[in-house]
Amino acid sequence: QVRLVESGGGLVQPGGSLRLSCRASGFGLQSFAVAWFRQAPGRNREGVTCISTKDGSEYYEDSVKGRFTISRDIAANVVYLQMDNLKPEDTATYYCARTGSLCAIDTHKYGYWGQGTQVVVSS
Repeated sequence: QVRLVESGGGLVQPGGSLRLSCRASGFGLQSFAVAWFRQAPGRNREGVTCISTKDGSEYYEDSVKGRFTISRDIAANVVYLQMDNLKPEDTATYYCARTGSLCAIDTHKYGYWGQGTQVVVSS
């Protein structure tokens, strides 16, 4: 059974950092790409970053480039999202999701989702 469980969200001040974790089970990270999405209240879900399988290529949405870093521990089957220099506009519920072997922009190509973890950036 495929399962994704996020953790690590919380309240942080602007300029602060958080590290989110996405623990995967039922499949191996070496075979499937995993992405992080976020959804703020009243807004559509948007892709934040993704890491593909074969060469570990990483993709980032423009607003998080240079601040967020995706990584994975294949042995532990966990994908991480390191978020630095957080801004109030980063406030959202963050989800990890699994697609095929390559990253995709279309959310419909992600068949498995976690329950989300909330990030609030506020002073």
